[in-house]
Amino acid sequence: MTGDRHSFTEARDLITDPDEIARRETENGVRQFEQALEIIRSHVKEPDRPFRLRPFLILKLNEAALHGIHPLAGTFRNTTIKISKSRHVPPDPFMVSEEVSLLCDYINENWTGRTALHLAAYVLWRLNWIHPFADGNGRTSRAISYVVMSIKLDSILPGTPTIPEQIAADKGPYYDALEAADAVWQEKTAVDVSLLESMLERMLARQLVHAANEAAGKREGQP
Repeated sequence: MTGDRHSFTEARDLITDPDEIARRETENGVRQFEQALEIIRSHVKEPDRPFRLRPFLILKLNEAALHGIHPLAGTFRNTTIKISKSRHVPPDPFMVSEEVSLLCDYINENWTGRTALHLAAYVLWRLNWIHPFADGNGRTSRAISYVVMSIKLDSILPGTPTIPEQIAADKGPYYDALEAADAVWQEKTAVDVSLLESMLERMLARQLVHAANEAAGKREGQP
């Protein structure tokens, strides 16, 4: 599945000027990532504060992504939604809240028994499958996935580009992996996010290798 995907609902953006939207999205992207890091920092190396994924965290990161852009920022959609260039049809709006709660339950119930890659891949797929927001679903799913991975690994992951940045820079493999997981779910009602896991593994390695190379370069430059 190639080409960028977009969500279409009846709700309209608060602003319509393309340049202003681009500026706000850039600012909001920084705000969203800072909030994600804040969540990660509050749980990494904090055994007395065990992490549990809750719907309010997902809502919070969507609000950051759409602040000042969309009237439904930080709230679940109340209309049907379509995804361009995708065969998947997201669930009806009355099912959204329950589906998000079930997503959180899956992560929390499998926290100790599953790998960071699997949990992050599941969030990435299932939140896109639900498409709970009028807009910003991809940005929010990538942020939450990164939060889950980082906390499960008990680390503020060093290096750039980060996994969310890598996905945003080349969405083709990401869309293909989402569609593959959708197809298995539709045919067998089974979870298979193996392609997403492989993609995230490669991206994590790239991020960490870059961090290691950067650290080595700094050491070599020391007098």
